[in-house]
Amino acid sequence: MRTAPAKVSRSGPGGACVPDAWPCGFLHQGALAMASFFSRPASGRHEFSAVLGFVWRRWRTYPGFLAWTLVGIAAATVADVMMPLVAGWLVSDVSRPAARTAVHRAIWDVAGLAVLGLGGIIARRTAYVGITHLTSRVMTGIVTEVFARVQRLSSEWHASNFAGSTVRRITRGLGAVDTLGDTLLLMLVPEGIVLCATTAVLAFHWPLMGLVLAVGSAALVALSVMLTLRYVAPSARLANAWDTRMGATLSDAVTCNAVVKACGAESREDARLAWVAGRWRQRTVRSWLRGTNSANLQNFAALLMRMVLIAGVALLWMHGRAGPGDVAYVLTMMFVIQGYLRDIGQQISVVQRSVNEMEELVALFHMQPAVADRPGAVALRVTQGHIRFAHVRFGYERQQGRLLFDDLNLDIAPGSRVALVGPSGSGKTTLTRLLQRLYDVQGGRITIDGTDIATVTQSSLRGQIAIVPQEPLLFHRSLAENIAYGRPDATMAEIEHAARQANAADFIARLPRGYATMVGERGVKLSGGERQRIAIARAFLSHARIVIMDEATSSLDSHSETLVQQAMERLMAGRTVLVIAHRLSTVMGLDRIIVFRHGQVCEDGPHDTLMAREGGIYRGLFELQSL
Repeated sequence: MRTAPAKVSRSGPGGACVPDAWPCGFLHQGALAMASFFSRPASGRHEFSAVLGFVWRRWRTYPGFLAWTLVGIAAATVADVMMPLVAGWLVSDVSRPAARTAVHRAIWDVAGLAVLGLGGIIARRTAYVGITHLTSRVMTGIVTEVFARVQRLSSEWHASNFAGSTVRRITRGLGAVDTLGDTLLLMLVPEGIVLCATTAVLAFHWPLMGLVLAVGSAALVALSVMLTLRYVAPSARLANAWDTRMGATLSDAVTCNAVVKACGAESREDARLAWVAGRWRQRTVRSWLRGTNSANLQNFAALLMRMVLIAGVALLWMHGRAGPGDVAYVLTMMFVIQGYLRDIGQQISVVQRSVNEMEELVALFHMQPAVADRPGAVALRVTQGHIRFAHVRFGYERQQGRLLFDDLNLDIAPGSRVALVGPSGSGKTTLTRLLQRLYDVQGGRITIDGTDIATVTQSSLRGQIAIVPQEPLLFHRSLAENIAYGRPDATMAEIEHAARQANAADFIARLPRGYATMVGERGVKLSGGERQRIAIARAFLSHARIVIMDEATSSLDSHSETLVQQAMERLMAGRTVLVIAHRLSTVMGLDRIIVFRHGQVCEDGPHDTLMAREGGIYRGLFELQSL
C-alpha cells in the first residue's frame, strides 16, 4: 500500500522541513538569507523547465494512469475544501432553537461530514494506487532509455567518465523522479485546488477577505519560488556535484582494490576519500541550512497571512457581519489550509531538490553519440575480409586539432595475417578502433570487401570483427553466456565446440558447475590464461571473418601461453587477422608486419625482409628486445 510522502523535520540538499517552534536566531538567519537572495543573479530557470518538461513528456505516455491520479487527488481535495463549509452549516444549525427542522439539518450536516471524510479517504487511496502505477512505469522507461543511450556513447566518453559516477547520476535521478511525482501530483496539485477554492468561497461571502487570501497566497508562492531558484538551488547543485564525485571516488578505489592492497595504500585511499567526503559535507550542510532558512521565511509569511484572516473574521463578527457559523467556517478552513500553506513552500523546495538531482540524468538524455548509423544504413556482409584504408585522416579531440593519421593508405588482403608494430602512441590501437568504427574518420574512407563501413550499421560491422584483447573483460555471468555473448542464439553444442577449439574445455570440465559457473566481476574467479581462452572461444563462436588480437599472450605463464598460442593459430586460419604486437618474437611468422611511427607507415613487409634492412626501425626494435 502506498502512503503519502512522509514529512520529516529535515530533508536532503535543497529542501528542509522545520518544526513549528523556530530557533531564536530565526530573524537574523532570515535577514542573511534575503540579503544573499537579492544579491544573486537569476539562475536555474532553464534547468527547471528542462527537467519538468522531461518528466511531463513521460507522464503523457501514460494518460490513463495520469488521469486516474489527478481525478483521485482532486476528489480528495474537494472533500477537504467542503469539510469547513459543512462544519459551518452544522454550527449554524445547532446554534438555532431546537426545532425539528434544525435537528434534521444538523443530522444531515453530520452525515455530510461523514460522507466527505470517507469519500476523501477512498479518493486519496485511489490517487496513491494511480501514481504507483504511473511512477513505476515512468521510472522503468527512463532507466531503460538512459542505459541504451549511455551504452551508445563514444569510447572516449566512457574513458573520461567514472563508471561509478555515471551509475550514481542515474540512480539518484531515478529516486528524484519518484519524489517529484509525489510532490507535484499529490502535494502541489491539491494545495493549488484548496487555495483557489477557499479563495473563491471567501470572495463570494466577503470579497475583501477573498482578496487578502488571494494576494497572500500569490505572494507566498512567489516568495517560495524565488527563494528556491535563487537562494537554495545553486548550493544544492554544487552539493550534488560533490555527491557524484564521492561516488566516483568510492567506485575507483573499490574497482582497483587489488592495486590498493598490492601497494599497501589503504590508508592513502582512506585519506583521499575523507578529503572528498569533507568537501561534500561542507557543500551539503550549506545546502541544508539554506533550505532551513528558506522554509523559516516561508512559514513566517504563511503565519502572517493566517493571522490577518483570523483578525479579519473577528472584526466582521464584532460588527455583526458574520455569525457563529461563519466564524466556525473560517476557523475550520484555517485549520485545513494551515497545513497546505505551511507545506507549499516546503514542497516547492522539494521540487527544486528533485530537479537538481535529475539535472545530470536529463543531461545524459541530451548527449548524442559521437558515432551514429546513417539514415538508410544496411547490414554488412563480409565474404572475404578485404580491408582498405584510403586517404584516411583522423585526430582525437583531446589532441586539439593535431592529426594522428594524415592521408593514411593501407590495403590488407583477405586471409592475411598482419602485425601492427610501433612505439606507444604511434597509431596501432587507433587503427583497429577506426576499423570497428568506434570513431569516425575525418577524411577518406575505410572499406571492407569494397563497402564503406560508414554506410553500414555499427552492429553488423562489429559482428563481423572478433576481438581478443590483452586483458579480456568478462561479465559476472556463466561461462556459457560469456562464450556466447557475440552469438546469444548459439546452441550448447556450438558453445562446447568453440571451447574445445580454444583449449578451454578441459579447465571448464574441472569446475563444479562446468559451463554454468559464474566467473565473478570482470572474470576475477578465472586466471589470466583461462580468461584469454574464454575470449578466444567467444571469437571462434562468432564466425567473424576479421579478427583483431592485442598481444593476447603477453602476461601469461609458459603453459598458459602455449595453450593460448595453439588456440590463436587455429583461430587465425582462413581469417583476416590484425595483431597489435608488443613482443616482436610472437609475430615473426605472420605474413606481413606494418611498422608505425607518429601515425605514419614507416616500414611494411614480412619479418625477413624487414630484418634485412640496415638501420631499419623494426630491426632495431627486434634487436633491442632480443638483448
